[in-house]
Amino acid sequence: MKHTGIFILLLILPSLLSSQETDSLSLGFREYLNMVKTYHPVVKQAGIMVDRAEAEVRKSRGNFDPKIEVDYDRKDFKQTEYYDILTSSFKIPTWYGIELKAKFENNSGEFLNPQNKTPEDGLFSAGIAIPVAQGLLINERMASLKQARIFREQSELERQIAVNSILYEASLAYFDWLKTYRHLLLYRNFAKNAETRFKGIVKSYELGDKPAIDTLEASLTVQDRKLNLEQARLDYMKASLHLSNFLWGQENTPLELKENMFPDRELPVKLDEILEINELSDLDDHPKLRSLNYKIRAFEFDKKLKANKLLPKLDLEYNFLSSEIEGINSLNYDDYKFGMNFSIPLFLRKERGELQLAKLKLENAGFDLISQRVTLQNKILSLRTEVGSLSEQSKIMNNLIDSYEKMLRAEERKLELGESSVFLVNSRESSLIAARQKNILLQNKLLYSKAELFRIMARIPEI
Repeated sequence: MKHTGIFILLLILPSLLSSQETDSLSLGFREYLNMVKTYHPVVKQAGIMVDRAEAEVRKSRGNFDPKIEVDYDRKDFKQTEYYDILTSSFKIPTWYGIELKAKFENNSGEFLNPQNKTPEDGLFSAGIAIPVAQGLLINERMASLKQARIFREQSELERQIAVNSILYEASLAYFDWLKTYRHLLLYRNFAKNAETRFKGIVKSYELGDKPAIDTLEASLTVQDRKLNLEQARLDYMKASLHLSNFLWGQENTPLELKENMFPDRELPVKLDEILEINELSDLDDHPKLRSLNYKIRAFEFDKKLKANKLLPKLDLEYNFLSSEIEGINSLNYDDYKFGMNFSIPLFLRKERGELQLAKLKLENAGFDLISQRVTLQNKILSLRTEVGSLSEQSKIMNNLIDSYEKMLRAEERKLELGESSVFLVNSRESSLIAARQKNILLQNKLLYSKAELFRIMARIPEI
């Protein structure tokens, strides 16, 4: 894979290569972003969110697991068997609060409670427990599983947002690295030009063609360019160290960006394709809005559960009885055990309060959804407008730079012919440097705007 090769080169090749740019290694933005997406610890932490949500679903499903229960109690005292009680049951919870039961009892003893007496071979029973009012159509068990499933889907969206966020931060670090590298190249080139011009003027002075003041002017320019170059080197080193924070290898191994690595200078051409910001996305499919929709669905289940609490609690239980296991299948209605439990609070103040709170949460989430939709729509529109404007400004700036370069070349030609001065050449060159600096900052601002659009769209590019 590409990123594996990058890792090896990051760690090994710097000791084998020279520091010249022709022998340097370019770290492309696509490969860099792929490394961050694959190995950065924050990306792996985001994956834990999904695993946790899956565990919550499994936990909620456990409420519907069949259950076997065995209860045995025996008392012997002074060679008298007071009681020997054995009760075993098998329960199957179902979706709508209904519970299927099978039970076996075998009790004996001289002081056994009469209601617990069973035939000599035990007593078999099979029946059903039904919550007729509260808990039938929705209950804690059902709501817990539905909300866990919603949380699982929501956590996948939260993972996407978290990964997008770290890719956004990594992109900004790369753009700063690219900006400082462009500054470094700019000052390196003009420092070299200043040195060359200084040597030429010194020779002209020695031949009597130039006054001594011109050598001083050229010398000051050389010192100024060296000062700017040194500051550019410092800025580039700091940006490189910051970029290294996002470089990780397998087994959580941090990687170091070596001195012979440099960024992809053709980045602006490929950026839109890499970040996938050219495609117009449907806002309904935006991770933040989908997450809010899942949140609303969870609140709706909570509201239904709270509304169900207003109903009276009426639980019915019916069991067929038989002294033989085969008798369970015959359904003898003459042998049975029936039970009923009824309760209802007189004022329902707690239940009505909880329902009102659930309604308010649902209403508040609805307002959040509406607000987020409008905010995202306006931000995307604003950023697309900003990107278009900065792109146009960049074109204008390139034309200005071409004009400044022509002016400098013409002034240098006039200096060779003795019709100009070192001061005018330096002035033209300073204007060109300032224009190129402005263009670098403008391009960096354009990259920042595209990265911000990438963050707002919350995409995870298929790198």
